[in-house]
Amino acid sequence: MNMELSRRQFIKGAGGGVAITAIGALGFGEVEVAHAAAIRHFKLTGTREVRNTCTYCSVACGIIIYSKGDLAKGEKAEIVHIEGDVDHPTNRGTLCPKGAALLDMVHAKTRTLYPRLRKPGSDKFERVSWDFALDRIARLLKDDRDQNFIAKNSNGETVNRWLSTGFLAASATTNETALLTYKVVRSAGILAFDNQARV
Repeated sequence: MNMELSRRQFIKGAGGGVAITAIGALGFGEVEVAHAAAIRHFKLTGTREVRNTCTYCSVACGIIIYSKGDLAKGEKAEIVHIEGDVDHPTNRGTLCPKGAALLDMVHAKTRTLYPRLRKPGSDKFERVSWDFALDRIARLLKDDRDQNFIAKNSNGETVNRWLSTGFLAASATTNETALLTYKVVRSAGILAFDNQARV
């Protein structure tokens, strides 16, 4: 496409660009910022606010999740916005690029929502209920502990060790949750205990 541009048209366009830039430089550009600040709180009107922890890494940044829909009234709740928590001591409201994209992760089509089981010899996973999954995990752990628990070492000293199972905990939890997890794992005798902050 060949476009003819006269000297007069060029001068007009350049002059208009200079004028707009000058207006922005003189401080009139803050109108958009003020406008956005004035309507921002209306964006989240009618939403439910829940504080949580980002799930991506071991930094444990605080986030605020906003959802619409009242479960008490039988409505389906849907997460509509996620942002950093300015009151959280770890991140003070900031999020990394992965944390800023949490809303995309929540609504991803590939996100796993239910427990699935691949039976021995099968080439596919089948959806199972939460009750079935939790019962199966508990049964397999109990059977393994019963078979491999070491109560005493070769010198007859009580050691209470369970060496055939390990536990990978979440590092992005509260101190209280971490303490309870530690007590449960250690009281079961598990020695292989770690989290993703060290892995």
